[in-house]
Amino acid sequence: MPLLKPGDIFPAIAVPQVGGGRLSLPETVAGSYGVVLFYRGSWCPYCNAQLRAFQRASGSLAEVGAKAAALSVDDEATSAGLVSKHGLTFAMGHSADAAAVSALTGAFVDPERGYLQSTGFVLDPSGRIVVSVYSSGAIGRLVPEDVVGLVRYVREHAPTP
Repeated sequence: MPLLKPGDIFPAIAVPQVGGGRLSLPETVAGSYGVVLFYRGSWCPYCNAQLRAFQRASGSLAEVGAKAAALSVDDEATSAGLVSKHGLTFAMGHSADAAAVSALTGAFVDPERGYLQSTGFVLDPSGRIVVSVYSSGAIGRLVPEDVVGLVRYVREHAPTP
């Protein structure tokens, strides 16, 4: 699968959601600007920092009409522990099939341990990709301040009907 680029429609992905039900993308963030984060796992300090940063920025994201959702290959208990540890309030998926997600999105998969590398997407309210950020290793990921600035810019420069 080639990498997803601006203008592409984000593919349908559904995984179990922490707390029950399904995390269905892009539906979970539809109607808002969406931030979709694939994180390596609860063991990754960079991922923990990114998820905490998006939680801290929840007010700023809400102000610009953006919602976040994240997923990983971690099992339900591990994912629930991460949500509890950091007080995460955005939708969190678990038990993702890394190969299937990679086939749909182009996300890199660690060849030895089989987890998804950090990948982030900003979607417009219709589910089209505004920006995609792919990492092949531990660093290189979306940060909430950039997302808020990008959404503000896109909204201010949108064509008027």
